[in-house]
Amino acid sequence: MILTVTLNAALDITYRVPRLHPHTTHRVTEVAERPGGKGLNVARVLAALGHRTVATGFAGGGTGEALRALLAQESAVTDALVPVGGATRRTVAVVDAGTGDTTQLNEPGPTVSPTEWAAFLGTYRELLGEARAVALCGSLPPGVPVDVYARLTRAAHAAGVPVLLDTSGEPLRRGLAARPDLAKPNADELAALTGSTEPLRAARDARRRGAHAVAASLGPDGMLAVTADGAWQATPPRRFAGNPTGAGDSAVAGLLSGLVEELPWPDRLCRAVALSAATVRAPAAGEFDATTYQELLPHVVVTDHPAAA
Repeated sequence: MILTVTLNAALDITYRVPRLHPHTTHRVTEVAERPGGKGLNVARVLAALGHRTVATGFAGGGTGEALRALLAQESAVTDALVPVGGATRRTVAVVDAGTGDTTQLNEPGPTVSPTEWAAFLGTYRELLGEARAVALCGSLPPGVPVDVYARLTRAAHAAGVPVLLDTSGEPLRRGLAARPDLAKPNADELAALTGSTEPLRAARDARRRGAHAVAASLGPDGMLAVTADGAWQATPPRRFAGNPTGAGDSAVAGLLSGLVEELPWPDRLCRAVALSAATVRAPAAGEFDATTYQELLPHVVVTDHPAAA
């Protein structure tokens, strides 16, 4: 079983409009709702890849009920979300059908009480007992300690479970100190952490801060991985227009499934990049276009940087 953690889950709502014009009224042509938040997106892609997946975190209020109902309809991901008194947030993506550009609106999450936090920790430790790997993903809701990912990483390592960390800002900085097996920032998050806009240098710096390996999403330029065994960059054969929401989460699923399957690093990167590009081509967040994925996978180009690790 692979465990994903989404402390700030969301109900993802995608609106598609013919053309987005500021300060005007729009007629929405398509609406899609999905259980969201980074870890839930990761869980859904992992399940589509054939891995048994359990999702935990928090859910509450009417939005949380709607999220859990949608998750139950999908039936591929096991729901181990912990109830909270506050309402789960919503995220709204407005897709301009003419340009393919997306405007994202993210609500804040519910405030988590000490009692709710203690209940989550109990659930998390119990689930670690059967997990082969865990993904710690996304932003933190109010009330959760900023060093939470460091704590959860240490608990997973005490249970012998490898950890992938995908967050940003101070939670990322503190989480790296607990030495996760893999950190997956994007280029902007990596630059904010290290002060360097050169991805290879920044990824090496992030490794020195504690991560055993760093895989940095580079948007349309693919992904760069720096590990103890070497460094590689994987690049898709071409750029894709579409909705990028959830593309990084699909890349996390590719990396995590590759870890569990013990694939070589170049193969993990090929899978992650192909899934990410296929997600851009999907109609809603947290999905990937399976045909695009299969077509792209053999055409992702991997470049070796043998001296970079």
